[in-house]
Amino acid sequence: MIAFLKKYKAFTIGLLLFRLIVVCLSYFEIIHIDNSEVLANTLSFIFGWLITSLPIHFFPFLKQHKTISVKLLFLIVLFILVMANDNQSQIIDNPLTFAGLIVIALVFFSIIAPSFFKKYALIIIGYYVLSLSYLYYIRVYINDLNRYLQQEKELKIILFVPLFVLLIGWIYQQWKWMKSVESKKAKAELALLKSQISPHFFFNTLNNLYGLTIEKSDDAPNVVLKLSDMMRYTIYMGQEEKVFLKDDITYLKNYIDLHKIRHHKSVDVRFKNNSDPTIKIAPLLLILPLENAFKHGIEHLAEEAYIHIDIKTDSGILYFTIENNFDSSITTKKAGIGLDNLKQRLKLLYPNKHNLQIEVKENNYKLSLKIHTI
Repeated sequence: MIAFLKKYKAFTIGLLLFRLIVVCLSYFEIIHIDNSEVLANTLSFIFGWLITSLPIHFFPFLKQHKTISVKLLFLIVLFILVMANDNQSQIIDNPLTFAGLIVIALVFFSIIAPSFFKKYALIIIGYYVLSLSYLYYIRVYINDLNRYLQQEKELKIILFVPLFVLLIGWIYQQWKWMKSVESKKAKAELALLKSQISPHFFFNTLNNLYGLTIEKSDDAPNVVLKLSDMMRYTIYMGQEEKVFLKDDITYLKNYIDLHKIRHHKSVDVRFKNNSDPTIKIAPLLLILPLENAFKHGIEHLAEEAYIHIDIKTDSGILYFTIENNFDSSITTKKAGIGLDNLKQRLKLLYPNKHNLQIEVKENNYKLSLKIHTI
């Protein structure tokens, strides 16, 4: 329960903020709340609460999408104007108020759920054009007060039913999507664990370790320690949602050191790190392009092999660049497995919060990754 409240604390903040706005508007007599209008008050409360809370909840996302931020701010202002106009007009059950609330709700749905809203937009808009036209008709042309009051009461309920159906349908769709994402994420994590520390790499490292022990080399204990740390990190930390960036960087450096011992050839490895150690990222993302650089680049080059890595952070954004050379005359059908794994995990873990670019020029391969970690 506590975890749930922490995750959705924006709605608690939004509730308090919306309440404060209503109190201020009432104090300055900009709006008037009629306690007898239960339906109108309930709907106004729900709309106001959601419109105030969701921008807070999606604040990191909205920082990157200023157009959506402006639209939501416009809706908040429009909502206040609609309620102020309703108070100043002194018209009982003002049709403009209902039309305004419906327009705000529909525009709001079109912002937070564009694809879902677009799917049913024509049906919903057509429905409301007919409903509001009929509302106007009974307000203007029906002289029987009792009949008018009864019909208007029924119509007000009918007007807002589609909004709740739309909301429930969207929530159900999000629930199904989350379940699907969890399933895909689990499969991706399993594929990741299978792809990391491959048996080929593991047994070759053990063979090198065996040779070092025969020679009684001073490097043997260090190799054992690095290999142990890598296995521990892969098995245990690989299951975590987020890890400190510095730990992932240590994992990369251990991987590089073991490969240097295994290949017994000169490799120009430059590792530039200017990152914030307190930043957290999903584990075992950066190892995929590094593994590709060794597997499809260094292993096939006899000399002048190089890997240049640059990691830096700025305002919660991670910039990762890796560049290596390769033998352009050698191709392999499995060259894209690690890259496909990386793309899939980024899509699942950082939707709309990452940018991956790849440049291939002659015998040079460069991968640039940008992740918004916050």
